[in-house]
Amino acid sequence: MKLLESKVLEALGNVLDPDIGKDLVTLNMIKDLKCSQDKISFTVVLTTPACPLKEKIKADCLAAVQAVYPDVLVDIEMTANITSGRNADINILPNVKNVICVASGKGGVGKSTVSVNLALSLAKQGARVGIIDADIHGPSLPMMLGVGKQMPEVREIKGKNYIIPIEAQGIKVLSIGFLIDERQAVVWRGPMVTSALRQFVTDVIWGKLDYLIIDMPPGTGDVHLTMVQAVNVSGAVIVSTPQNVSLIDAKKALTMFTMPNINVPILGFIENMAYFTPSDALDKKYYIFGKDGAKKLAESYEVPFLGEVPIIEAIREGGDEGRPAVTQGDEYMNGIFDKIAEKVAQQVAIHNAKPKLETAQNEN
Repeated sequence: MKLLESKVLEALGNVLDPDIGKDLVTLNMIKDLKCSQDKISFTVVLTTPACPLKEKIKADCLAAVQAVYPDVLVDIEMTANITSGRNADINILPNVKNVICVASGKGGVGKSTVSVNLALSLAKQGARVGIIDADIHGPSLPMMLGVGKQMPEVREIKGKNYIIPIEAQGIKVLSIGFLIDERQAVVWRGPMVTSALRQFVTDVIWGKLDYLIIDMPPGTGDVHLTMVQAVNVSGAVIVSTPQNVSLIDAKKALTMFTMPNINVPILGFIENMAYFTPSDALDKKYYIFGKDGAKKLAESYEVPFLGEVPIIEAIREGGDEGRPAVTQGDEYMNGIFDKIAEKVAQQVAIHNAKPKLETAQNEN
């Protein structure tokens, strides 16, 4: 029996990417299709290695091909090429595919803990990741990543000095905490703060990154406006605890990103400190700060809910000791942050695909 590539592509044209809502052939996600006497092989190129629907897409492809050629061996390789929604002609961070701001509108909600573990989870799943500590007045990432004593290298290129980010646990990181004594207060006015942050994106050799996470400081002021206006931001993640006093400021953060002159897509909400779980009784949940506050807020604004992070002693200890939760080898904690990372990557890919789909629809 002669196997026809055209029939295989026709079958695969019925397999949809569940997130984007278009078939894999139209999205140009089928590569290296080969048909021999008794075997069909091809590669499915996903939009992110952290795709939560990878196995479903693979199973749908197998079923589609076997419906046409039921007695033929089908070999499917799943790989990924992370997409970018940033303009190709951008001058700032041209080699960074996606910039994600993690914000809260207020302090004390565990935003840095979420940022660090999100970055590490994305890296663990195969992405190239960097993270900027944009909290000039209260930098915490050097301690949380266990690199507080290191000093970034400065390299001169064509008469200009550039900073080389510190590499920690598989990601690149930059913080003002590397450049000052940890006992020294940063008593800077707004212009100095914004100038320093501009240097973090213009005078740093980040190299090629799939995701650059920006751990934003509390509030909705100059720093936030500087970052979103200076950098072509792909999307924002809002972190909040369940309690109303935190949700008030989370709403302000969301409103800031969606202002017409900023217009940054909201990737979703993460509820931190969602409940307390004792380390020796993970099946028990104590809702200390209320229940489902951020989840309900996400529903009211019709934005995705990305997941909840419980209060676990090991998460706090890991941050204090430079051993973030996802590096401790604990299956329970890994599962929490890996699922959040998958959903964040999923939302980034969806937003990146929208302009291309709109262009295709207009052409049709």
